[in-house]
Amino acid sequence: MAAAGAEAAAAAAEEEEEAAEKRRLPPPGADPESGGDSEDEGDSDSSGDGEDEEKENEAEIQRLEEQLSINAFDYNCHLDLIKLLRQEGELVKLRRARQKMSELFPLTEEIWLDWLKDEIKMASENSEREKVYDLFERAVKDYICPEIWLEYAQYSIGGIGQEGGIEKVRSIFERALTAVGLHVTKGTALWEAYREFENAILETAQPAPGSVPSPEQQQMLCSQLERIHTLFRRQLGIPLLDMEASYAEYEEWSEEPIPETIIKNYKKALQQLEKCKPYEEALLGAETPKLAEYQAYIDFEMKAGDPARIQLIYERALAENCLVPDLWARYNQYLDRQLRVKELVLSAHDRAVRNCPWTVGLWIRYLLAMERHGVDHCIISEMFEKALNAGFIQATDYVEIWQAYLDYLRRRVDFTQDSSKELEELRSAFARAVEYLKQEVEERFSESGDPSCTIMQNWARVEARLCNNMQKARELWDNIMTKGNAKYANMWLEYYNLERAHGDTQHCRKALHRAVQCTSDYPEHVCEVLLTLERIEGTLEDWDAAVQKTENRLARVNEQRAKVAEKEAALAKQEEEKAEQRKQARAEKKASKKAKKNRIGDKRKADDDDEGEWGREEEAEQPSKRHKGDGDGLLLEEDMELETGLFGRSGPEKPDRPANQKQKASTSRKDIPKVLHDSSKDNVTVFVSNLSYNMAEPEVKLKELFESCGEVEQIRPVFSNKGTFRGYCYVEFKDEKSALQALGLDRKVVEGRPMFVSPCVDKNKNPDFKVFRYSTTLEKHKLFISGLPFSCTKEELEDVCKAHGNVKDIRLVTNRAGKPKGLAYVEYENEAQASQAVLKMDGLTIKDHVIKVAISNPPLRKLPDKPEAGRASQFAAPRQIYGARGKGRTQLSMMPRALQRQSNPVAKAENGVVQNSPATSSEPAEEPKKMSNADFAKMLLNNLAGASSSQTLNRNAPRQLPFPREPAW
Repeated sequence: MAAAGAEAAAAAAEEEEEAAEKRRLPPPGADPESGGDSEDEGDSDSSGDGEDEEKENEAEIQRLEEQLSINAFDYNCHLDLIKLLRQEGELVKLRRARQKMSELFPLTEEIWLDWLKDEIKMASENSEREKVYDLFERAVKDYICPEIWLEYAQYSIGGIGQEGGIEKVRSIFERALTAVGLHVTKGTALWEAYREFENAILETAQPAPGSVPSPEQQQMLCSQLERIHTLFRRQLGIPLLDMEASYAEYEEWSEEPIPETIIKNYKKALQQLEKCKPYEEALLGAETPKLAEYQAYIDFEMKAGDPARIQLIYERALAENCLVPDLWARYNQYLDRQLRVKELVLSAHDRAVRNCPWTVGLWIRYLLAMERHGVDHCIISEMFEKALNAGFIQATDYVEIWQAYLDYLRRRVDFTQDSSKELEELRSAFARAVEYLKQEVEERFSESGDPSCTIMQNWARVEARLCNNMQKARELWDNIMTKGNAKYANMWLEYYNLERAHGDTQHCRKALHRAVQCTSDYPEHVCEVLLTLERIEGTLEDWDAAVQKTENRLARVNEQRAKVAEKEAALAKQEEEKAEQRKQARAEKKASKKAKKNRIGDKRKADDDDEGEWGREEEAEQPSKRHKGDGDGLLLEEDMELETGLFGRSGPEKPDRPANQKQKASTSRKDIPKVLHDSSKDNVTVFVSNLSYNMAEPEVKLKELFESCGEVEQIRPVFSNKGTFRGYCYVEFKDEKSALQALGLDRKVVEGRPMFVSPCVDKNKNPDFKVFRYSTTLEKHKLFISGLPFSCTKEELEDVCKAHGNVKDIRLVTNRAGKPKGLAYVEYENEAQASQAVLKMDGLTIKDHVIKVAISNPPLRKLPDKPEAGRASQFAAPRQIYGARGKGRTQLSMMPRALQRQSNPVAKAENGVVQNSPATSSEPAEEPKKMSNADFAKMLLNNLAGASSSQTLNRNAPRQLPFPREPAW
C-alpha cells in the first residue's frame, strides 16, 4: 500500500510539472495577450541577448540552490532565488523554493501577496482553489496584515457558487474583522468590503418590479437588511479614520432615524479617535523602524486597558519590527499574564522564535508557555531540540536553555518513588548537558559558558536532596572542584552546606580541611567555619588539628601578603624616585637651554661688532651673504641648527629674511591670545582636534568646512610659542543649532586624518563627561573584525559583508594620523544577519590575511591594576606606566645610539664557559656612567663651541659633526 501511494504521488507530481510547463508563468511586466511575439526588426540581436541572459540566470539559480543546500538559514539567498525563479517563470521550482522558505521563516506581507497572486492565476479547478485557501490560512498566521485578509475575503467571493459559499465568505469576513477590524487606518476597507458583499446579496434578493414578494422572500429581505444595519452600527462604534463619511452613508442608506444609542456610541468612538490620532500621525511621519512611536502607542493602549486593541497595536509593531527580540518578549509577557488564551499564546511564542531564533530568552519563554498550557512532552522535547540548533551567539545561551529544559524535566519527576522513567530521563539529560557543553560549546566558543559548573551543582543538589544519593552528589562535587573551582571559598562552602544538610560530620570536616588547604581568595573565612564546626561537634584532637592547620595556613598567607606589600611599596618608591629624577632632568634641561641661548646671543653680538656682517642694516641690503657656502666653508651655529633641528626645533629664522618680516613674525607670536575660549559660549562652540600640524591657514580651511552647518562667528586655532599650528581649535557659531549640527562632522577625514569634533565642555566642572561616542557594551547586531589588511578599503569590506545581510554602517578603525589598524566594526540591520555573518566570515581570507570575526563586545576600560602576588618575577624591572597621551617628550632618551654603546664589550660564551676580554680580565670592569639628557646637552654645547671657534677648516674635507647625521631620538 505504501509503495502504491508513493507511485501515485510521484505520478501526480509529474503531471503537475507537465501542467506547470504548459501554463508557464509570464515574466513580470510582460503582456499576457501578446504571446511573446516581438517585432521583426532586431530579432536576432534580441534573441542572442535573451539566450545569454537566460544562461546567466540558470547558472545563478544553480549557485543559489547549492548555497542553500549548505546553509538553509540564509534569508537573503532565499529571497534572491525566489526572485530569479519568478522572473524565469519556473512555477514548480518557485513553489518548492517558497515552501522551503516558509518552513524556516515567517514570510513578509509582500512575499505572501506575490505568492498568492501567482497561485490565484493558476487556480482554475475546485481542487486548486482549496490549495489556495490553505495558502491563505498559512499567510494570515504569520503576521496581522489587513491587505492579506482583504485579498482572502475577495478571493472567497469568487467561490460563492459552491455549496455553502455565502456562509464561508461571511465566516472569512468575520475572522478578518476580529483580526484587523480595529485597525485605525486600514480597518475601514474591510468593513466597507463586507457591506458591499451584503448589499450585493440584498440586490439579488429583491423581487422583480411589479411582483408581490412571498412571505419567505419578505423574511429574507428583512434579515438581510438587519445584517447591513448591524454592520453599520458595529463599525460606527469603533474609532476608525473617515468615521464621518461612514456615518453620513448610514444616514443616507437608512430609511429610519438612527437610534440614540448608536449615536452615543459613535460620539464616544469619535472621542477615542481624537486621542489616537496623534499616535497615528507620529507613525505616519516617522522613519523605519518606528520603535519609539509604537512603544508610545502601546503605552497609551495599555492605560486604556482594551485587550483587543493592545493585541492589535503589538501586532502592528511586530509586522514592521519582526526582528526585535525585546518587542516579542514584551508581547509574549502580556499574553502570558493577561489574556492566557492557549492558541493565541502559543502562536505568538512560535512566531517569536521563528523570527528571532538566536535569542535564548524567547525559547525559554516558549518552553515555559508550553508547559503551562499542558502541551505533550514529546512536543516540548522536540521544541528543545530545535532550540539547540538555533545558532545562539554566546556560550552562556546554551547553559541557559539547558537549565530551563532540566528544570522542566525535574518538575515532571515524582520523587516519592525510588525509580521512575521520568527520573532516569532527568539523569540522562543532566549527563547529556554536561557532555554537550564540553564537546559542542567549548569547541565552537573556546569556552564552556559554565565555568562555575551550575548545571553540575544543580544535579548534585537534586541527587542529595530529592534522591537521597549523597554518593553521587560527592562524585559530582569532586568533578566540579577538579575543573578549577577549588581555589574559591564560596564553592567549598556550598559543598559544605550540602554535606551539612544531607551528609555527615566526617565528610563536612574533610571538605573544610581541603578548603583550608586550597582556598586562595578568602582563606580566613573557611578557617573560621572549620573552627566553628570543631567547637560545636569536634573532640579535643579534632580541635587541636584544626587550630594547627588553620594557623599554618594563615601564616603562609600572611607571609605571601607581606611579600606582595613589600614589592608594591618598592615599586611605589621607585616610581617616586623616577618622578623626582624626571623633574630634576626637566629643570636641568631648561637651564641648559637658557644658557645656550645666552651664549649664542653673546657670540652674535661679538660677530656684529667685529665684522658687521650680521647687522640688521647690512642684512637688509645684502641678504645673500647669509647663505651657506658663500664664505670659506665655515659651518656656523645657525647653519648647524638648520641641519639638525636641535631639540625638536626647526632652526632659527632664516638669515636671509628681512628684518621687518622677522620682527613681524615675532610680534605675531607674542600677540597670540592666552585665553582661547570663553566658557560662557560653550553652547555655541565645538572643539575640533586631531588636525594636521602642517595645515596651511587653518581658519580658511575650517571655515569652508563648517559653514555648511551654519554661520560661523569665529575660528580660533591654537598655536605653539613658536607659531606652529598645534592641531586643534575652537569653532564658534552664531547659534546653538549650528553647533549641534557641526557634531555630525565628527570623524570626517580632513587632509588624510580623521577630524574629531566634540562639544565644548569644561571637564573640571563636568568630570563625568565622556566624548567617546561608540558603544562599549555588547551589540549583537554589530561585528568586530580583526586581522584585515591595511590596504583594505571600506568599499571592499562592504562587498564582502553585504552578501550576508543589509549593512547599515562600516567603521574602519584608524590611529590619530588616519592610518588603518586592521580592525573594523560592521553594523547590520538585525541580530540574525550579524549571527549569520559571524558563522560565514570567521576565518575568511582577504588579500592573504585570515580575518577573525566576532560579535562586538568591547572589554571594560580599567585602570592598570597592581601586580598580583606571584605573577611578577622577583628580578623583573617595574613596568613604566605612562599617562593618557603616552610617553612624554621628557621621557624620551635624546642620547644618540653611537654614544649609548657600552665601553666594555659583552662577554662571549664559548663552549658554555664565559670568557672575559683581556682588557678586563685582571680587574672588575667599571660600569660606565649613564648620561642624562642634561649631561648630553652640556657635552653637545661644548662641542658646538669648539667647532665654531675653529677658524681654518679644509674646504675639501667633509664636515665632521660631533653627533650622527640622523639623531637617534
